[in-house]
Amino acid sequence: MRPGDRIAIKAVFAQKRNLPFPNPGEYTVGGMYIKAIGVVTNNPGDGIYVNVDWTSVNPPRVWYFSQFRQTLHRIVPGASWETDALIDFTFNNKPQDINRFRNAPKWREKFGQLIVTQNVAVPVAQNPVAESDDDDAGDDDSPAPYSIDDIIADGCFLERTRLADIVEHWHSKKNLILQGPPGTGKTWLARKLAYALIGQRDESQVQAVQFHPNLSYEDFVRGYRPSGDGKLALMDGPFLNMVEAARQDPNSDYVIVIEEINRGNPAQVFGEMLTLLEADKRKESEGLGLSYRGRDDERVYVPPNLYVIGTMNIADRSLALVDLAFRRRFAFEDLEPEFGRTWLEWVRDNCGVDGQFLADVRRRMLALNQQIAGDRSLGRQFRVGHSYVTPSAGDAIRDAAAWFRRVVEKEIGPLLDEYWFDSPDTARQAKDDLLAAGP
Repeated sequence: MRPGDRIAIKAVFAQKRNLPFPNPGEYTVGGMYIKAIGVVTNNPGDGIYVNVDWTSVNPPRVWYFSQFRQTLHRIVPGASWETDALIDFTFNNKPQDINRFRNAPKWREKFGQLIVTQNVAVPVAQNPVAESDDDDAGDDDSPAPYSIDDIIADGCFLERTRLADIVEHWHSKKNLILQGPPGTGKTWLARKLAYALIGQRDESQVQAVQFHPNLSYEDFVRGYRPSGDGKLALMDGPFLNMVEAARQDPNSDYVIVIEEINRGNPAQVFGEMLTLLEADKRKESEGLGLSYRGRDDERVYVPPNLYVIGTMNIADRSLALVDLAFRRRFAFEDLEPEFGRTWLEWVRDNCGVDGQFLADVRRRMLALNQQIAGDRSLGRQFRVGHSYVTPSAGDAIRDAAAWFRRVVEKEIGPLLDEYWFDSPDTARQAKDDLLAAGP
């Protein structure tokens, strides 16, 4: 947030009755109260507070058909007619065109065609949240809110300010890659960051894709594939499916998570979509024709509410570095093995492992990583991450010594054998050092 940005306070609701338009099927309609508007006057940059010159909206104005359940949501002018309508409604005191919203395809399918004589959304008499009875309560299957605080509670050992900075930079850059040694929780954190970005744990707005050497543009973007009748049909891949989902729902954010993005050839897999990923090309006027077109005049663009996050294992010798054209379109975030106090306290409190035992595990893991980082044939990118010795939340570790021994023998040990494949004695000694005289 920057000084001069406009900001509003809202409260979301779901309502079936007493709507300013017919709802014979009593479908649940989402909406928002706009309770105050203001202008940002100062941002101290602490990631927590912002100074605002507020103006109360009394009584609150009511907006129907779309809601933003997450705590913070950025509305970009020009993204769609819906977002522009919400901005005019909120800050310019213009009425909501109920007729246009009600007859938009995604709502018309549910409610049917409607003709409204008055395009003014008036406040309802009672609180829509309070109107739900027992029969209605089960209809609200909205995803649970999710934030940076939830990432920390789920077992992330990064500082809150670091996580906030990652999300903020990702929001502006649109594309982010998490890179680091094995076991640093890249895949786990990528999905959690996706939930935090969209503000809720909604699987319909987050799709994960695994890159591999045989993945092609035709698999990921669009290409011809066999159909049920024995012919070839032009079919969209997961990326274009997410592009279309985001374009059809401009008031919500969508995320595609790409695991091990450098296992494929990213420039080849993305094709011309690589150009469209750039933040300043996320608009319809920048659309391009694809290699496989659905129609002659088709032009595709990546909407601004679609975000890409990938993971990259920089210790994999079999993978080439991504080219500069691809790298320029992504922000990169380095993850490190985290064996600090936050890790120790989380494992102790969530899994019942003695703190002194964990301190000894930490000491041994740090010694191992120092040895790996100092090995000229390996280096810092081959260090062993904390996830190897971080049980899942709620796992009760009754015998900590036996648990650690299993981790070393079945998980860390084989990794070390791979690292020092040409020096088995070094790998064997490193495993013995992890297990000797203690854990």
